[in-house]
Amino acid sequence: MSDETPRGKAPQTLKPFTAAKKLGVHLPATPESFQSTPITRDEFAELTANPPEWLAELRRTGPHPRPVVAQKLGVTISGLARGGVEEALTTDEIHALLEQMPAWLVTERANMAEVREEEQRVKDRDAGRAALRAERDEAERRDAERSGR
Repeated sequence: MSDETPRGKAPQTLKPFTAAKKLGVHLPATPESFQSTPITRDEFAELTANPPEWLAELRRTGPHPRPVVAQKLGVTISGLARGGVEEALTTDEIHALLEQMPAWLVTERANMAEVREEEQRVKDRDAGRAALRAERDEAERRDAERSGR
């Protein structure tokens, strides 16, 4: 009875692909038992809290899935594709690319920096507008209080 959930419902599970994605690992590099079996939410929580050696090693050395590779290289996933990187890379391969800095990587990192600068500019602009709006609303509230006296 301890393995059952309330009202006899089966526990929620994650497909191996989804669990690997949430763990930030490349599914084909995981053990066969992980790839072939749905993972319960409790098992996933345990993997997150206390990663087994295989998971810790994959996170350390790879191969890493494309989102992780893109983050480590400072580019987008689209930038990886434009650069011809279609497969998972190991940590050593990522470091080698960062040392070599091929032209595509320099270009994609510059594009990413421009995008981040623009996002920051828009965020700052919106924050300034919100501050002005708050000041205007406060002034209108004070004017309404004065005229109501």
